[in-house]
Amino acid sequence: MAIADDLKKTLTDPTPLYFAAGTADLAVQQAKKVPDLIEQLRAEAPARIEAVKNTDPKAVQEAVTAKVAEVLGAIDPKKLGETAQDLALRGVGVAAEYAVRAKETYDKVAEHGEQAVRSWRGEVSAEIVDIAVAVEPEAEAEPAKEPVAEAAADEKPAAKKSPARRTTAKKASVTADDAS
Repeated sequence: MAIADDLKKTLTDPTPLYFAAGTADLAVQQAKKVPDLIEQLRAEAPARIEAVKNTDPKAVQEAVTAKVAEVLGAIDPKKLGETAQDLALRGVGVAAEYAVRAKETYDKVAEHGEQAVRSWRGEVSAEIVDIAVAVEPEAEAEPAKEPVAEAAADEKPAAKKSPARRTTAKKASVTADDAS
C-alpha cells in the first residue's frame, strides 16, 4: 500500500501547482523588463556592429589555432586514464550538487507561487491568521465548567472526572449531534 499512499500524496500535493504559479509570476516580472532591454540593445547595436566589422578574421583564426595547439600539447597520454576517472568522479559530485540546488530552487519558486496565489486571491497571509488564533482562541477550546453542588460537611466531596472521560463524553455528544 506504500505505492498507493505515495500516489495519493502526489495527487493531493499542491506544490507542483504552486511551482507553476510561481514560474508564471516570475515570467511576468521578467517580461516587464523586455522593453527596457530592447531599448538598451537598440542603443548599443551600432557600436557592436562596428566592432565586428573592424575585427580581423585571420587574427581570430590564428588565436584560436594557437589555443587549441596549446591544449593538445598539454595532454599526457599516460595520465589520460587517471584524468578521465578523476573527471568522472568530479562530474558525479557536481551532478549531486546541482540536484540539491535544483530542489532548493524548486522549493523557493513553489513558495513564491503560493504567495502569488494568495495575493491573486486576496487572502490574508497565514501568519496573520496564526496571530489571530493565538490572541483570540476558539470558544470551544475550554469546556464549560459545571457548577458544583455544595457538599454537606460530613460527606466526602465527589471524585473529579479525569480529562480523558470528559473528552470521550464530549466526542460522544458531538457524534450524536452529527448523526441527527
